[in-house]
Amino acid sequence: MNAFLLVGAGGALGAMGRYGVGVLVGRMGVTGFPFATLIVNIAGSLAMGLLVGLLAKLLPTWQNEARLFVAVGLLGGFTTFSAFSLDAIALLERGQMGQALVYVSFSVVLSILALFAGLLFMRGLPL
Repeated sequence: MNAFLLVGAGGALGAMGRYGVGVLVGRMGVTGFPFATLIVNIAGSLAMGLLVGLLAKLLPTWQNEARLFVAVGLLGGFTTFSAFSLDAIALLERGQMGQALVYVSFSVVLSILALFAGLLFMRGLPL
């Protein structure tokens, strides 16, 4: 199957799952704290760890397709935080502590600053 279709199909399911968690948390009346995002990030990271660990043990011939559909598509659509977490752990496991620290720090700080810059830019435009 085409890699883009695998990623797209998984991504659609993951995005629907993320939306579903948000709806569920909202129906519980939880407001004022982003619990839905926190739940999604933790659950997605756990699922990514389980998947990567399983694929590393099994090494089936369909491993690449499963990785594309589940890791890149489904979990990527559910939360990109799981991919971020996997990248950080991979650096740590390779003994690249400094690079891991830079990656985590830059990812968090620069992403927040980029979002803030985008908001400021758009708020300054006369629409």
